[in-house]
Amino acid sequence: MATQASLYQNLDVAVIGAGVVGLACATELMARGARVVVHERGPRIGAEACSWYAGGMLAPWCEGESAEEPVIRLGQEAAGWWERHAGCVLRQGTLVVAPSRDRSELTRFGRRTSHFEEIDGQAIAALEPDLADRFSRGLFFAGEAHLDPREAIAALAERLVSDGAAIHFGSAAEPADLKADIVLDCRGLAARDLLPDLRGVKGEMLLLKSDEISLSRPVRLLHPRIPLYIVPRADGLFMVGATMIESGDRRRISARSMLELLGAAYALHPAFGEAEIVEIGTDARPAFPDNLPRLVRRGRVLHVNGLYRHGFLLSPAMARMAADAALNPQSRSEMLHDLAA
Repeated sequence: MATQASLYQNLDVAVIGAGVVGLACATELMARGARVVVHERGPRIGAEACSWYAGGMLAPWCEGESAEEPVIRLGQEAAGWWERHAGCVLRQGTLVVAPSRDRSELTRFGRRTSHFEEIDGQAIAALEPDLADRFSRGLFFAGEAHLDPREAIAALAERLVSDGAAIHFGSAAEPADLKADIVLDCRGLAARDLLPDLRGVKGEMLLLKSDEISLSRPVRLLHPRIPLYIVPRADGLFMVGATMIESGDRRRISARSMLELLGAAYALHPAFGEAEIVEIGTDARPAFPDNLPRLVRRGRVLHVNGLYRHGFLLSPAMARMAADAALNPQSRSEMLHDLAA
């Protein structure tokens, strides 16, 4: 009896976009035996992808504070998938804290989420010694994880090439240009010409470097207006993000956003006041009106888009469903929308 991989080994699939969604889809398609070519308009991995500026938090239960149910449920696949395919996952949980003046925000956050433990200042200090005596209450989501997005997508790309896929850089392909049996359009906001209800949600981040503080896990500092978080990376680096602004602008950070991000880091620990600003990142994340991702099938083209703020969290589940839908015309994946060819 033929295996699933052998059924698709003569199928040519083109993936447009080498951001996190495109690379995850290519990985799932390769696992099913398809021949995969990835077309990336940028000169290298990450150069044109909003995933380059992601936080890399695999935090489905924390996201339940504002996200819809599918985000929570489908996001629970993420940590295991990334461990299998990129191997750079840190399962240290997520710590949520708030300044004493915003303690009501901590109560509100807890009411809207699950799978956490309420902890006191002593427990916070045990988890993060450098935060000792700074917060008296917090929420600890022990089952969550995080990764370095840049390391993760580089690992996916390297593995794809080693497994026989091709990645063409400087290739600004559109679905109609390609002659493959199946085309997966993973271009993000660049696909607005074919998906007119996509909109941009601008995110801004900072990359700070400090040798005066150490964190083992992402820390969310609750704020009445926007969710702010600090994610540790290697070599004393910390990603501080991220804003959510209804805008497709990908070019500049506002003074207000810079102040809010730096203020959050300083409120978490004054040592960040002496940190070096290594990088400022801005990009626009693609979102549909309901802020949920979609698979949109139009003939031989399958659009995978709208992952909003949840690129690394939802890419594994979306890639699984996209591969099913691409290789099986009878598939009725949860996020699938069929359109006329």
